[in-house]
Amino acid sequence: MRMYDLIYKKREGEELTTEEINYLVKGYTSGDIPDYQMSAWNMAVFFQGMNARETADLTTAMAESGEQIDLSDIGGIKVDKHSTGGVGDTTTLVLAPLVSSTGVPVAKMSGRGLGHTGGTIDKLESIPGYNVKVGMEDFIKQVNEIGVAVVGQTGNLTPADKKIYALRDVTATVKSIPLIASSIMSKKTAGGADGIVLDVKTGKGSFTPTLKESKNLASSMVEIGKEIGRQTIAVITDMNQPLGKAVGNALEVKEAVETLRGNGLEDMEKLCLTLGANMLIIADRVNDFEEGYELLKDKLDSGEALQQFKKLIKAQGGNSQIVEDLSVLPDADYKIDVVSDKSGYISGIDALEVGLTAMSVGAGRSTKEDEIDSAVGVVLSKKHGDYVNEGETLAVLHLNDKSAEEKAVNRLKDAFVIINKEPEKSTLIYDTIK
Repeated sequence: MRMYDLIYKKREGEELTTEEINYLVKGYTSGDIPDYQMSAWNMAVFFQGMNARETADLTTAMAESGEQIDLSDIGGIKVDKHSTGGVGDTTTLVLAPLVSSTGVPVAKMSGRGLGHTGGTIDKLESIPGYNVKVGMEDFIKQVNEIGVAVVGQTGNLTPADKKIYALRDVTATVKSIPLIASSIMSKKTAGGADGIVLDVKTGKGSFTPTLKESKNLASSMVEIGKEIGRQTIAVITDMNQPLGKAVGNALEVKEAVETLRGNGLEDMEKLCLTLGANMLIIADRVNDFEEGYELLKDKLDSGEALQQFKKLIKAQGGNSQIVEDLSVLPDADYKIDVVSDKSGYISGIDALEVGLTAMSVGAGRSTKEDEIDSAVGVVLSKKHGDYVNEGETLAVLHLNDKSAEEKAVNRLKDAFVIINKEPEKSTLIYDTIK
């Protein structure tokens, strides 16, 4: 078998066999296949695509290239949730305690962020004392004892995907649906989940800005799930404005607590209940979506989900007092009101620009080596459809470095589109694909 032949076949739009895909992944991971040949193959896939079976084979080969987590010692059906990335996406911090409060185990491994803000692990580390480095034995024990754990990913999951993605990143082949789908699903498969709920973002602040792209990606991942025997549901959700109101690590933890208290914004609560209801369906905890939605709403209203979050924090060494007292979390030195220059209705908020503004003041990383400032970020005061008066606050910047203020204020102002006529109501959930 030669890599040249695999490149040629894919360039001509032909289908690769399972054996050929395994050869390709193993050869590149081991270093036997050079970067230039893998780059050529990635580009051939970019233009010619892959069918569902090929994409599933690529997913499995990448999952098997490194460590695979065995969660069989945890009772029940283990359901993972993955978001394709967004701005103000705090859902895991709400969903983990919310879903586990119904008796469904949540054994979640999450990563750090590169971009607008930190990842779930960075956000949790803004809680004083919270330990994300938990050994596998203790991880499983914790889930069996309290029903939930959220920890950092192990170092050797899907090394093939890491190597292939790094190459795609510098060869303009990132935006290929089969390669994106197999990359995401390989990590979820290696993580040991029995089923997966995907939150596929669409809009300006997402990886797939058009609804068509988002539906294609969602469908591809659901098809992979069917091929590899993992029940998968994809929910396509809006990212034309930030989710909720907070963008920044400790700020998003505060918002998660407020949501679990029942004081969250409508979009954040609705999305968490929607994703959670689908997780309960896969876990066979409920018979249908409506039953799952109502059960989770009851757990939210009763305070059980909030108390589950407290158990999670305490179990991993964090200061669980934050559930009652948010002032325990890191707080920025400066809070700067960003005011509107005119009156009118908010017809758009550029989610990407809000995220990049938060990143510019220290809430995110531009390289893996960058340090995150947990306290800083942006809190929106207005959302799509709201009316704002001239001189009224659009958002509040949380800063520790005053030198970043002027540029961040101007950038944030430019992210808001203000018009005279009330805009149409925005859509939060576009579609569910099973």
